[in-house]
Amino acid sequence: MAAPKEYRLICLENPLLDIQAVGNEALLEKYGIKANDAILAEPKHAGIFEELLNNYDAKLVPGGAAQNTARGAQYILSPNSVVFIGGVGDDKYSAILRDAVKNIGLRVEYRVDPKEATGRCAVVITGHNRSMVTELGAANHYDLEHLKKPEVWSLVENTEVYYVGGYHLTVCPPAIQELAKQAATRNKPFILSLSAPFIPQFFKEPLDASAPYWDYVIGNETEAAAYAESHGLGTTDVKEIATALANLPKENAQRKRVAIITQGTEPTVVAIQGEAGVKEYPVHEIAKEEITDTTGAGDAFAGGFCAGIAEGRSLDESIDMGQWLARLSIKELGPSYPFPKQTYTPAKN
Repeated sequence: MAAPKEYRLICLENPLLDIQAVGNEALLEKYGIKANDAILAEPKHAGIFEELLNNYDAKLVPGGAAQNTARGAQYILSPNSVVFIGGVGDDKYSAILRDAVKNIGLRVEYRVDPKEATGRCAVVITGHNRSMVTELGAANHYDLEHLKKPEVWSLVENTEVYYVGGYHLTVCPPAIQELAKQAATRNKPFILSLSAPFIPQFFKEPLDASAPYWDYVIGNETEAAAYAESHGLGTTDVKEIATALANLPKENAQRKRVAIITQGTEPTVVAIQGEAGVKEYPVHEIAKEEITDTTGAGDAFAGGFCAGIAEGRSLDESIDMGQWLARLSIKELGPSYPFPKQTYTPAKN
């Protein structure tokens, strides 16, 4: 049997060092943060990173949504299957990131910025909610020039599946477009995550520019609602929004677009371009007492799903792999996966 091809999946977004800790309502109020929100840092949030490090039992974890997804996909796939691309600083925090991803077999091709610090994300956990405040730092300075470097672009050309986290729409839309066009030209799957409600709300133009290239688009119910509102769909029904996303104009006619909307413990809704109705996939059950932290559950779902697509599995199997990995992730603190490594087992229908 032939050995699996190296580097089947490439992921692009913003590498961050997550500083996560269990907090409280007073901490959220102090910095004007909502429970279960994801926002970019403003000047009023400047002190939260050091406060978590100094006053709380903080844990440092490699983060950034698509880097979490890349780690999740690599968790499932054979060694040397996934590459992650993004921007970091030349500092101790990027060294922590490199060491952590090396240990799990994830290859990174970071653009190193000598002037900017590695991005950080403050993750405040309150109950089963998590609030994320991101300071992008060097991640915000990623550029197309790095993607087009021969040693990086050769990886793009030889990789079979492309995944882009929506947060990168705030950073370098030209890099996203370059990947998207490459996918369409070579008939390779291009997967995009909506990532957060503010993406369709405030980055509508670059999001819409990438939309014709989506072969798969993934979001949760809150992100879907934000998309519907910002695009005047006139509905809050998840099934109707999924159908609208699936049937947007599409560049590569060789692949039907698939829109996937997760809903926490409610069934995952899937619509396929040109097909009537939607399909619902019940999530893998988990006892409430087994839930440790929902941080990164969506990233984990995307990781499992991408692994399935990279392995050439069916849509049903790939969604099941996403739900399986999400279930593992929420038993851990932060966007993490259990070790010793567990092997994917299909859900029993």
